[in-house]
Amino acid sequence: MAAVIRKIINTAKAPAAIGPYSQAVVVDRTMYISGQLGMDPASGQLVEGGVQAQTRQALMNMGEILKAAGCCYENVVKTTVLLADMNDFTNVNDVYKQFFSTNFPARAAYQVAALPRGGLVEVEAVAVLGPLTDAS
Repeated sequence: MAAVIRKIINTAKAPAAIGPYSQAVVVDRTMYISGQLGMDPASGQLVEGGVQAQTRQALMNMGEILKAAGCCYENVVKTTVLLADMNDFTNVNDVYKQFFSTNFPARAAYQVAALPRGGLVEVEAVAVLGPLTDAS
């Protein structure tokens, strides 16, 4: 059996991992993007402005990781949204739909007891590399 290639994706345009993990890993044509917090890549601090600002920054960070692998938001097929407070669900959706506007990825959303660094939201994703064609 032929070996499957694994490639680590890393970019300075998104916050560095804050633990022993990669920003993303590509196996074959599937990219697994680690959870992104609303952290400013330059300062390493959570952005101010509440859950919507943190959601926007988390998704911008994800976009930079996607770009580093030659992808864009349209390549994302699944996301998981972790919320410190489920009451923020609508506010997160208001920002999320600015990044994913058609052919939405599958998604799960959960409230968790706490997020790293006191974050309000974290978003992870699975993307498929290369061109995607929608079935009619």
